[in-house]
Amino acid sequence: MTTAHRHARPRGLGLLLGAALDRVVPDPRRGHPVALFGEAASRLERRVYRPSRARGAAFTALAVGPVVALGVLGERVRNPALRAALTAGVTWAVVGGDMLGREAERIADALEAGDVDAARRRLPHLCGRDPESLDEKGIARATVESVAENTSDAVVAPLLWGGLLGLPGLLGYRAVNTLDAMVGHRSERYERFGWASARLDDVANWAPARLTALLAAAAAPLVSGDARRTLRIRARYGRCHPSPNAGHCEAAFAGALDLRLGGTNSYRGRVEHRPELGTGRHPEVHDIRRAVRLARAVNGASALTAALLAALPSPPPPFRPTDGHKHGPGPTARAPQRKA
Repeated sequence: MTTAHRHARPRGLGLLLGAALDRVVPDPRRGHPVALFGEAASRLERRVYRPSRARGAAFTALAVGPVVALGVLGERVRNPALRAALTAGVTWAVVGGDMLGREAERIADALEAGDVDAARRRLPHLCGRDPESLDEKGIARATVESVAENTSDAVVAPLLWGGLLGLPGLLGYRAVNTLDAMVGHRSERYERFGWASARLDDVANWAPARLTALLAAAAAPLVSGDARRTLRIRARYGRCHPSPNAGHCEAAFAGALDLRLGGTNSYRGRVEHRPELGTGRHPEVHDIRRAVRLARAVNGASALTAALLAALPSPPPPFRPTDGHKHGPGPTARAPQRKA
């Protein structure tokens, strides 16, 4: 059995266990591994910051490289049970689907109780919009859109990279995504310094965002939606968003929920006018719980997809001489060559 085959079963089992743990084990209030990484990255930023792309690229490499190296070391664990447990623990640490759903449901609880001020106070836990000017429907739209986009960032993307690359994929993706949240946004300070982190996050999320859209279409009937309509809305509106990835997720959720997302958003006083995505009605309070149900179905499907990816057979090894050639080729013989 090859090394890749020995790693496949523990990796797939660990991903499934970690995704299950995310549903039942809440994140600690202090000392979460992702938060600790963020603190270390902040200290590194203070040391290396200059308003230049070169410094930003160096910062990204210095922050992500050691995390990926740690994952490579973890992949060397030989004991299958220990490998599965390690993968499960790391998966739990980097996946945030349950936290996303809980925060959205708390906002729904507040809105359903008529406490718009409480909903405004909770909204920054999900997104960076200015909540003060939002009414009930504005908060509902912001929450649904955040659930749609973050389902990819918080769940589908780390699981997909974990299925493909194991621990380095899980840890590396979460490091990249965390840096994007820290320095990848548009501001005077990070316009140049955060460029590398933002672009790397775009690359890392390209495939997961599109997988999220496909899984949302498959799960659409669970929220009284239609898979074909979801795919049609995603194809029509997915590229209208300023992000190369988020639009595919939001358009797919809009299609599955038969909603119209997008519009004018305010971020720290900066106003953005975004195209509307979808052809349905505008979100209402009860649509928050529908979005959470859809997201949880996508989360489960992505865990199964990642486990299946981990179990795929590895490519065949390069040609090796048989035992009949164990004494080596003659003085004029050449080892077989393979074309690129």
